Amino acid sequence: MIRLEDVTLFVRAAALGSFSSAAREADLLPGQVSAAVHRLERDLDKRLFVRSTRSLRLTAEGEKYLPFAHEMLAVMQAGAESLHSSDDELQGELKIAVPSDIGRNVLLPLITRFCEQHPKITLRLSLSDQISDIFRDPLDVAIRYGVLDNSSYVALPLAEKNRRVLAAAPDYLAQHGRPATLGDITHHHCLLFTMNSHVYDKWTFQENGLRRQLTVKSRMLCDDADVARRWAIAGMGIVYKSWIDISADVEAGRLEVLLPQFTGEAAPLNLICPHRKQFSPAIRQLYGLLREQLSALQPPSP
Repeated sequence: MIRLEDVTLFVRAAALGSFSSAAREADLLPGQVSAAVHRLERDLDKRLFVRSTRSLRLTAEGEKYLPFAHEMLAVMQAGAESLHSSDDELQGELKIAVPSDIGRNVLLPLITRFCEQHPKITLRLSLSDQISDIFRDPLDVAIRYGVLDNSSYVALPLAEKNRRVLAAAPDYLAQHGRPATLGDITHHHCLLFTMNSHVYDKWTFQENGLRRQLTVKSRMLCDDADVARRWAIAGMGIVYKSWIDISADVEAGRLEVLLPQFTGEAAPLNLICPHRKQFSPAIRQLYGLLREQLSALQPPSP
């Protein structure tokens, strides 16, 4: 019979890529983790890991089994929590990954308010522009920008009409002039950021019904999209960011939208998780709160 403890250690070893790291996390010896995984492999009659002296990676069977292991643990946790809470009381731990910019400036106040309303909820919040692997990382849900291309997880829309817009501070425009065409953008200071070591230096728009892509350069580069926004507010250049990220800055006059007649790249925002069964009552209520607030932030019309 499969032991829940063995499944737990398998999931953590897969996430951390090491029996030793999983052992330290669980305050066990590496041999105990190895033995647990071996028992699980024996019970399943499948090899889950390819082991070497320097690396540990999942086999094809391990990759296939991992999401079911996550689901098994989530169902067990939900069952345990249901025995200790009333129907109208939310409790348990929420593990959420959010992008850095929207996480700090938009989502954090909403998530904080949610935790204030439900004092028995505990929270582990990860703010990063590095894309989390929701099957490997210890997460319940992640909030991500972009058009989804993976049907293996469940996604709920938070702001499906959101898109990217060009913006700059009034001080920058007063000093360097306002671009009149898309081509003018390439002659301005542009503010870039990286994600997973990839530089987002190609800005895409719709012009006369056709797709147009600009390749821009910048002397200032960061690995945090929030820094690019702050540089723009400080008058250092033009930024191309999600409307949700900069809408408050535009409303306050810190930034101005440029060339609004050209439709920027779609940047829908979604809440995702590996399986629908992981949408606990707490996650469903949090989703409702975020959806209500974020879907109201419509980008300016071209």
